[in-house]
Amino acid sequence: MSEFWVYFQIGLHHVLDVHAYDHVLFLTALVIPFTVKDWRRILLSVTFFTLGHTTALLLSVYEIMTFKVNIVEFLIPITILITALFNLVTIRKTNRKESVNLVFLITLFFGVIHGLGFSNYFKTILGGATNSKLVPLLEFALGIEAAQIAVVLVVLLLAYSMQTFFKLSKRDWILVGSAFVVGVVLPMILENEIWNQY
Repeated sequence: MSEFWVYFQIGLHHVLDVHAYDHVLFLTALVIPFTVKDWRRILLSVTFFTLGHTTALLLSVYEIMTFKVNIVEFLIPITILITALFNLVTIRKTNRKESVNLVFLITLFFGVIHGLGFSNYFKTILGGATNSKLVPLLEFALGIEAAQIAVVLVVLLLAYSMQTFFKLSKRDWILVGSAFVVGVVLPMILENEIWNQY
């Protein structure tokens, strides 16, 4: 049980680390358009993201997939920017159900990118033989899912507060929240080291 808590807490810390807030930023952009009544779709979106994240770690840990770290580190903020811009582009749409499957697939793919960004560090944590890596990986994924649900609840609470107490319309909340995410993530993209390499 103690080993479970070790990897579970690593998963929690990975999402909630204040020095690596890209995960929280992506989740914020993902959840901004929704309210508590959309809980099923939110839960599915977050779970698809975790599945992509875990799949990438699995492929990397078992040396099935190799990648260039600098490209992945560049793509992570790009996924955040795309998600926030999608919110802004579709802000006038009252019914988003027609694009649900596409959004889930894109979220899954973005989860893969974010997972690859953490895979090198996770491999150093694991070490050992390949047959001992699956259970810690699943324990880590549970930690990620728990932390993501906590972040989602905070964003939903913030949305509720802004719309109830500050009388911000849902449209304005999406506009302000998504614009904030864009404002935070653009410097991350522009200051990325990849611009100095190509």
